[in-house]
Amino acid sequence: MGSSNGMKAAARVYRDLLKAVRKHVGKEEHNAHFSDFIKQEFRISSSQHRSKDPSFIQQKLKLARDYTFYLNSVHHHKELLFSYNIAVDRSDEMKKILGKSAASVGLQLPAAYQP
Repeated sequence: MGSSNGMKAAARVYRDLLKAVRKHVGKEEHNAHFSDFIKQEFRISSSQHRSKDPSFIQQKLKLARDYTFYLNSVHHHKELLFSYNIAVDRSDEMKKILGKSAASVGLQLPAAYQP
């Protein structure tokens, strides 16, 4: 039963880390090596979990949690810095935010006229 909870926790860490990498690093092909590395590390760790020291596996899970927290925190910090800087032209960021808001309710913003 403890192993089942451990596998659920590992799966949760894996999903959270992949989600953070895709969101903050990107899903583009030139950034795919980040996701590929994470997938490979979890595949190796899960296939060899019986033969490795449990403390080693816990260290790797803690590292993955910490890196997820780091990615999310850096992204949040960057957003805060942009929001506090009045001198920066934020029209592109605002368009992105408005586009996400519209998409969340199933709408799409019209393209702005560029003379």
